[in-house]
Amino acid sequence: MTTFTPTSAAEVLDTVKWAVSEETTLELLGSGTKRGIGRPVEAEHVLDLTGLTGVTLYEPEELVLSARAGTPLAEIEALLEKHGQQLAFEPMDCSALLGSGGSGTLGGTLAANLAGPRRLKAGSARDHVLGIAAVSGRGDAFKSGGRVVKNVTGYDLSKAMAGSWGTLAAVTDVTFKVLPAAEDETTLALRGLTDEQASVVMSAAMGSSAEVSSAAHLPEGVAGSVTSLGYDAATLVRVEGFGPSVKSRVDLLKKLFADAREIELHSGKNSRALWRGIRDCAPFADGTEKPVWRISVAPTAGHDVALAIRQHAPATVFYDWQGGLVWMRMEGDAEASLVRQAVAKFGGGHATLLRAPVDVRNSVPVFHPQPTALSTLSARLRKEFDPRTILNPGRMYATA
Repeated sequence: MTTFTPTSAAEVLDTVKWAVSEETTLELLGSGTKRGIGRPVEAEHVLDLTGLTGVTLYEPEELVLSARAGTPLAEIEALLEKHGQQLAFEPMDCSALLGSGGSGTLGGTLAANLAGPRRLKAGSARDHVLGIAAVSGRGDAFKSGGRVVKNVTGYDLSKAMAGSWGTLAAVTDVTFKVLPAAEDETTLALRGLTDEQASVVMSAAMGSSAEVSSAAHLPEGVAGSVTSLGYDAATLVRVEGFGPSVKSRVDLLKKLFADAREIELHSGKNSRALWRGIRDCAPFADGTEKPVWRISVAPTAGHDVALAIRQHAPATVFYDWQGGLVWMRMEGDAEASLVRQAVAKFGGGHATLLRAPVDVRNSVPVFHPQPTALSTLSARLRKEFDPRTILNPGRMYATA
């Protein structure tokens, strides 16, 4: 196995062209923080993109940033913080959960399309990418999108890269829309609610005029693994914005939940620490390989899906996205069929096996099986971009 370490888009193009001519395969690799997600890649060589680093354009007044795909996400976030800006979709840092260490890259952020607790308000990476430069599995260099939101020339192939996990193209450059960071934030923590009660509370908060940006529920025994919350169940509601506005909206929520047994307020850096822990799945960053599922369903169905699974298999859960994102650590086997049957029973959704030992990831469909129509469309897209399955073969689905 050879590891190629290009430092320019031209070298990436040359490497992929070589792979196509030799009919060999490449594993696309950034810093490796997400390497344990998906099936083990069945490639003969590695294309390491961490040599493609550096911010190539940053115009704070235009809310746009461009950087090479291998640029560490931590470097991007530090730069934005200096200017009071952020990637509003809160990209997840998988390193603690997967024990991989280091910082993810900008290209990996787009490829995984993972989003944090602000997902319901701000969307995911797909909703913020403006443009890319990439090399397809055919060995063709191409660009899509641009540096302004209004660019609508041709098909928006940049969004097709979101969630493709490197199976369509090797992205070399990425342009994202950035947004001003909130001046202040406060999190209300309601204590002692059951999962069902928390679902009602989160729905009421998101439906209120308080402009809530995030809502999560940590059941008893899970809350203690997130900074300062102790071991009682905690239902969290986040409000962000200008100081006076935040105070006014927090007061509104306190009145809305006047009957709550106990409400704690966490502001500023304490609030941010809470949501980083939820974003990065801190309760399950336990140094083990116990299977962890990331289940996306309708917010009102989250606790029902969790209950249906836990009636048949031991599992620990917590909820984000108003209950629509169920994080579940199985205390035994991965139980893939059980998990996906429960998802289908309560209105459908997606269940991704985010962490598991290699032998499990080899034997269990890690990504949610697609409906026939979508599977056909995905196959056509892969055929257009990578007809010989040169890039990341086997990462998402077993190769034929």
